[in-house]
Amino acid sequence: MTAEATPLPVRATLEDVARTAGVSLATVDRVINRREGVRAKTVARVEAAVAKLGYRADIAAARLARGQSFRFAFVLPTGGNSFMTNLTEQVRHTAEWLAGQRGFIDIIHVDVFDPDVLAGALETLSPAYQGVAVIALDHPRVRAAIDELSARGVAVVTLVSDAPSSRRLHYVGIDNPAAGRTAATLMGRYLGGQEGTVAVIAGSLSLRDHAERQFGFSQILSSEYPNLRALPALEGRDDSERTRELTATLFARHGDLRGIYCCGAGNRGIADALEASGRAREVVWITHELTQHTRRFLVRGTCDAIINQDPGHEARSAARVLLAHCSGEPISPDQERIRIDIFLRDNLP
Repeated sequence: MTAEATPLPVRATLEDVARTAGVSLATVDRVINRREGVRAKTVARVEAAVAKLGYRADIAAARLARGQSFRFAFVLPTGGNSFMTNLTEQVRHTAEWLAGQRGFIDIIHVDVFDPDVLAGALETLSPAYQGVAVIALDHPRVRAAIDELSARGVAVVTLVSDAPSSRRLHYVGIDNPAAGRTAATLMGRYLGGQEGTVAVIAGSLSLRDHAERQFGFSQILSSEYPNLRALPALEGRDDSERTRELTATLFARHGDLRGIYCCGAGNRGIADALEASGRAREVVWITHELTQHTRRFLVRGTCDAIINQDPGHEARSAARVLLAHCSGEPISPDQERIRIDIFLRDNLP
């Protein structure tokens, strides 16, 4: 038996609606765009034809016909953080898609660890932007800058790290407390009843994603694995040299160190210190984000597990949310939900 392909449905056009309703194309256009001057009976006939044919407006074509376009700013961190480098590349790919939708992206790099610098960048953004996606620092001045943009009618989406008490439109990122709890469960199970201390290295606890991960991690470790004690979190500012020094100091001060949870970046420094200590195969190391570097650490056994979020999904989601808001279109919550991935050496993509 020869398999037959199922043909995809043909998208209905305005001409199809006009023909089915028995009216002119101009009349259909007036009804679709809610303009006055059409009798109620005619409106009902057009709406019935729309429902029958399943007509959906081609938003991009409509924007093109009206000469309408949108410009968005993506405010991303400076520095050599591999995940943020990947995110920047994904934003560039997203910009290529968005251009076909009459939307345009400019990438602005700033030091997101400095609240004054980040807030200053938001406060001085060009009025040409209808929307902004920003790696947010949960700080009063940054929240105020987001609120000012919102008050001016600029849609703000927080990306990766949130500022939930601000007037931002939407948060695009993983559930960070859940990610921290996941890391703690993995840590406790890997260590299998051993006693000792576990270190937590963040980029900055002023970044809400890092703070929430640390909170979730401590929540589970203290309640379900009382044999393990989490040390006070250290801040490496996602800098490899700084995290190398912090990790080396941990080994010097804590002979009972059993695990390291990195809820930020700076992983190359942690790997260097682990391997220099001679205890890389004894100490359990769990970190975030699958990059070319963390992949290598996982494959050779220096790292034990990676909690990941998809930067491509996040870049596309932020752009979709901004475009939908500016176009007056709804979003699909399920499509914009960013999932938590767990990668071990055995299931690397």
